[in-house]
Amino acid sequence: MSGMLNLSKRNIKMYLRDYASVFFSVLSMLIVLALMVIFLGKMNCENVVDALAQFGGVRDAAVDEKNAAYLIQMWTLAGILEVNAVTITLTVMGIMVQDEAKGRLASFYLTPVRKIQIALGYITASWFVGTVMCTLTLAAGELYMAVCGHPLLDAAAWMKLIGMIALNTLVYASLSYLLALFIHSESAWNSIFTIIGTLVGFVGAIYLPMAMLPDGVSSVLKCLPVLHGAAMMRKICTADAIAKTFDGLPSAAGASFCEQMGVTVKIQHQGTSTEILLYQQILFLMICAIIAVAVSVLVTRRRRLRDR
Repeated sequence: MSGMLNLSKRNIKMYLRDYASVFFSVLSMLIVLALMVIFLGKMNCENVVDALAQFGGVRDAAVDEKNAAYLIQMWTLAGILEVNAVTITLTVMGIMVQDEAKGRLASFYLTPVRKIQIALGYITASWFVGTVMCTLTLAAGELYMAVCGHPLLDAAAWMKLIGMIALNTLVYASLSYLLALFIHSESAWNSIFTIIGTLVGFVGAIYLPMAMLPDGVSSVLKCLPVLHGAAMMRKICTADAIAKTFDGLPSAAGASFCEQMGVTVKIQHQGTSTEILLYQQILFLMICAIIAVAVSVLVTRRRRLRDR
């Protein structure tokens, strides 16, 4: 256990000492936030206001616009948390690829520390840094909401989100470690990071809402943890905003928005639509993490037998 903890501390310190990596992690987060709020946020906000107007009746356009802006900004914040959970864990796991490329990983394997502890050392460091950075992202998002005059999340919502962040980063830290086992050069890892960083926004229905995706694509995305991780955090982030935005309208209006924007995820089975509940999404993510760790152990053992 001490070996795992020492390796985790060492990896965390290596990440923090690489000021460029930390800087660009924060910078990329801010760039994505700005692009989504300025461009996609405005477009989605206008769509919500137009949808509210279609229901007719006497409505305050200024209030609808403010509520819609609050709703889309919170929806965007949840998406950014999911993107960071993926990209930051990948960045930290790059230390393992760097260690292998420079021969340090082989030296670790010669020590009395078990290979499973070495694996957990990398996974724990990636999980810890990802959780902290995503929590800071949440705090920055809440500060932005306060500046915009929007209400803040309560303590209960914060605790739920931090728990969801921790679960998501654990999943992606485990998957990142499994991926790193097959990558042996820093250039290859950087290329994969670029590809995944680009795709994650689409895989999680973050850059494009679920309603804009073809049925076949959305069906595939529902089998991936990214979509469910984003949906989990959207439920918490947007709960109050949805209640305010669709106040006075039929419940179907809010439910339709949730489905179209990926706040709720439904599957079609024998002509009926069934919503995937929160506990099912949590269980699915936990299973993904367990499978990733188990496969990583099997891959490591097979390599050890082959090397013999």
